Amino acid sequence: MTDVNAFVAFAAGIFSFLSPCVLPLIPSYLSFVSGVSLDEMRGDKARAQVRWRVILNSLAFILGFSIVFVSLGASASFLGGLFMGYRNGIRITGGIFIVLVGLYLVGAFKIAALDRYLQFNLKDKPAGYLGSVLVGITFAVAWTPCVGPILGATLALASTSGEVGRGTFLLMSYAAGLALPFFLSALAIDSFFSFSQKLRRYIQAIHVIGGILLIVVGILLITDYMTYLNAYVLRFTPTWLLQRL
Repeated sequence: MTDVNAFVAFAAGIFSFLSPCVLPLIPSYLSFVSGVSLDEMRGDKARAQVRWRVILNSLAFILGFSIVFVSLGASASFLGGLFMGYRNGIRITGGIFIVLVGLYLVGAFKIAALDRYLQFNLKDKPAGYLGSVLVGITFAVAWTPCVGPILGATLALASTSGEVGRGTFLLMSYAAGLALPFFLSALAIDSFFSFSQKLRRYIQAIHVIGGILLIVVGILLITDYMTYLNAYVLRFTPTWLLQRL
């Protein structure tokens, strides 16, 4: 299952993290799920205790939104498998949708509704790590309009696989791409504040790069060259790694 699609899904997760309606709110979410104030995160007092509290709750949070995204991937690939007789049509339609998402990210057109996110009035987080998991699930639902184009492109890619296991793996890659920078933010929360401020000025350029990547992927799907590219990449994958995937 190690192929170009998995890399694309992982990159899509990272681009979702860098969305304008996700990145700026990461410190607030880390504070909310851990119960640690932003001032405590930045301070030197009880650094070890604060850090572990943030890290463990962030892992529970990651588990929550991963459950939602992986479930969506399994559903998309299952539906794609039901219509295997129309696989070429699904592939071309999915490719066209991915190209449109790429054009959206590049800035060829704008959809105001996709720049927003659903808001849930969670005044008090449910207690414990289970509460952080539930907040992660809420996060996945609330931010779907914002990360929807990138997530939708990944689901379109999963639907063309026609295999539940493969689609699940692709959305696991997507969730990993979103989770990795989030976890690193929790791991180095004291330096994340300044880093995120510097990164914001490059967000548009990052989105353009992501858009170009999706346009290329969409064209490869439409022309069916993605299959050949995956086969070519698999030739360079070590046998021991293939046996474990």
